[in-house]
Amino acid sequence: MEKRAFLKSVALSLLSIPVSGMGLPTGDKNELYSQAALLATRLKLGDTIGLITPAGVLDEEESISIAREIFETQGFKVKEGKHIRSRYGNLAGTDQERIADLHDMFADKTVKAIVCIRGGSGTSRLLDRLDYKLISNNPKILLGYSDITALILALYAKTGLVTFHGAVGISTWTKKLAEAFKAQFVANQPAIFENPKLKGDTIIQIKDRIATIHPGIVEGILLGGNMTVLTGLCGSPYLPDFKDKILFIEEVDEDMERIDRMFCQLKNAGILGVVKGFIFGKCTNCKPSAGYGSVTLDQLFSDYIKPLKIPAYTGAVIGHIAEQFILPVGAKVRVDASLGTIALMEPALRD
Repeated sequence: MEKRAFLKSVALSLLSIPVSGMGLPTGDKNELYSQAALLATRLKLGDTIGLITPAGVLDEEESISIAREIFETQGFKVKEGKHIRSRYGNLAGTDQERIADLHDMFADKTVKAIVCIRGGSGTSRLLDRLDYKLISNNPKILLGYSDITALILALYAKTGLVTFHGAVGISTWTKKLAEAFKAQFVANQPAIFENPKLKGDTIIQIKDRIATIHPGIVEGILLGGNMTVLTGLCGSPYLPDFKDKILFIEEVDEDMERIDRMFCQLKNAGILGVVKGFIFGKCTNCKPSAGYGSVTLDQLFSDYIKPLKIPAYTGAVIGHIAEQFILPVGAKVRVDASLGTIALMEPALRD
C-alpha cells in the first residue's frame, strides 16, 4: 500500500531527538491515561466487529462487501463506520470524519473489536485530535498495519492499549489466516510466531527463510510497525519510549537509500541504542537505489544492527505479504534470534 510522500520526507529529514520520554504527557489533550498495559476483552462468536478506514480511500464498494463477508463468514456481526465511503483527496474522508468513526467505534458498547479495512496514508494526521481518555475507558481490539502503525503506536504511547499488527479487511484472508484470527482473538491463546517451513519441490527451504543477525534470546515488550510511519513519528509525543523494548519493523516499495536514511534516523533518535531486541520483517518490492550503486539490506544490518550486539534476526513474515503474523503490540514476548521465533509469554486479551 502506498504511503504519503510527505510522510516519507518528514521521516528522512527530522532532526535527531532522543527517544527516552517520548511517550510522556505534554499537556491536557495528550495526557497519558494509563501507565500499565491495557488489555481489551477477547471475542466471542456472534460479537460485533467494527470496520473503519482511518487512512486511504476505498476505490470500490466491493472492498467493503468483501471485508463484511470475511468476518460474517467467521461467525461475527459487522458494523460499518458511517464515513467509510467518504473521500477527501486520497484519504477516506476528512480528518474529522475519520476521527468520528474511530471514536464512535470505541464508544459503542456493542462493538467488541475494530478492524481497519486498509492502510494507505493519512493516519498520522488524526493523532493530535483523538480522545485518548475515551479510548482508555473503552479498551477494544484494534487490528491493522502499514499506515495504521501510527494509530497502533499512539494508542500504546497514550493509553498503554495492546493493539494488533496484522491483516486488514482487504488482505488476502486464507483459511490459515482465519484460523490465526480466531486463535488470537477468540481462544486468546499465547502463541509462538514462527515462519512456515514449507520446502515445496525444493530439497531445502527457499521461501520465508530467516537469517540471524546476532544470536541470543531476549524477553521484553514488543513494539514496532512500518518503518516509514514509525520514523515519521520521531520527535512527537505519539511515539512510545523504546527503552528495553523489542523493535520490529517492515517496509514496502522503498529503495535502499531511503531505508539507509531511516535506519540512520532510528539510530540518531536514540531508538536503536536503547532497544534490547530487533526483528526485521519483509521489505516487499524494495529495490536498489539508482545512480552510483546501492547498499544492500545485509550491509545495513551490518552497519546499524550488528554493532548493538542484541538478539536480532531478519525475514519474519511481517509486512505487506499474505498470511503475515498477527502480532500483539505492547505485549510481553520472548524472541529467539537463532530460531527466528516470537513467543507470546502471556495472553494479550482479557477473558
